[in-house]
Amino acid sequence: MNRIKKGDNVRVIAGKDKGREGKILGFSNNGERVLVEGLNIVKRHTKPTTASPQGGIVEKEAGIHVSNVMPLTPSGEPTRIQFKTEDGQKVRYSAKHDETLD
Repeated sequence: MNRIKKGDNVRVIAGKDKGREGKILGFSNNGERVLVEGLNIVKRHTKPTTASPQGGIVEKEAGIHVSNVMPLTPSGEPTRIQFKTEDGQKVRYSAKHDETLD
């Protein structure tokens, strides 16, 4: 079970977007990098295709290493993730803030 999942809210703790928050859109590079909505924007030059005959410069999210993001609790505090068992199910848990994330 991963500590960070698609749809989680995270805060960037290192890099050019340090301190900003966003929602995880997905993973890349075997789960080592995450795509965060609206963060780490890069410009890509695209050739004209049938789908986009104009081509041009497209801005899109690039991956951020998973070690540079920290998940947020439902109350909005960044936390490290632990696991505990509740009713026979393994759940993600923040011991510091005493909240479950799932």
